[in-house]
Amino acid sequence: MDERIRHASVRPSMSVDELLAQMRGCAFGAGRLAECAGIYADMVSDPDCTRFLGLAGAMVPAGMREVVGTMLDHGHVSVLVTTGANMVHDLIEATGGAHLRGSLSEDDCRLREQGMNRIYDVYLPDEHFATFEAWMQEALEGLGRETVTAPELFSYLGSRIKDPGSILRRAHLRGVPVFCPAFGDSMVGLQAWLFSQTRRMAVDSVGELRRFLDLCYAAKRAGVLVVGGGVPKNYIFQSMLLTERGFDYAMQLTMDRPETGGLSGATLEEAQSWGKLRADTRHVTVYCDATIALPIIVAHAMGRVEGERGMGGGGG
Repeated sequence: MDERIRHASVRPSMSVDELLAQMRGCAFGAGRLAECAGIYADMVSDPDCTRFLGLAGAMVPAGMREVVGTMLDHGHVSVLVTTGANMVHDLIEATGGAHLRGSLSEDDCRLREQGMNRIYDVYLPDEHFATFEAWMQEALEGLGRETVTAPELFSYLGSRIKDPGSILRRAHLRGVPVFCPAFGDSMVGLQAWLFSQTRRMAVDSVGELRRFLDLCYAAKRAGVLVVGGGVPKNYIFQSMLLTERGFDYAMQLTMDRPETGGLSGATLEEAQSWGKLRADTRHVTVYCDATIALPIIVAHAMGRVEGERGMGGGGG
């Protein structure tokens, strides 16, 4: 392929679409981000596509809660697979807590004395965890079931949330199941364990996997956007591996490197060697902070899909 590099041009008040159009002729991260935005827009425009979102990393504390909620509202997500931590932070905000802009120069031992928890440059006061924990215990009292899968539990919690910005509330209202394969690795898991010390309660991980595999097998076409990697990435990929179809679209936003052999940095080409992606799957890995890349590709897709609907085209 000998396509000539087209140098990007910028001007005041450019739209997201105009900027991506300029980046499309570039190489390195710019070209990959533009390619990813195009594949993502095609995926959400495909009416027969089951869309999987793998969400790892501290996306809610970093300020991506509304972006993910907008993806749910606009039908970009059919199935959400996430870490328990992101849903904990969603619940913290849903119960009145807030994440605060912090500093990297503050002494962490002093922050501990002040009852402040740090996530890079985000602070979270202990008191907000206490409010969340009290809310969780009260919510679990009303569950009325001894055995539950993570998607069933998260849907139930979403039904009790009043905050319209909540990811769990929006997923519940739109019938999007929220899977959490590493449920115990979170404060939600710890709260469920605490509750189980005096009540009968169990989280059924095998039942959760059964439901997830049913969704994989039922998909006419399938696409995945992986934010970060980790357990959500492998859970989605290993499950689709069992189907004959595989993915039609696959995108990954990561800052991790492939040289260590870790899954979060593993390329999507490597996934082809396992049969997790087909040879003809449209795919791209973008090495970029997801808090930069995710809003850009979602905004582009929203503009394109709404434009197609306005012209009588297909929706996502």
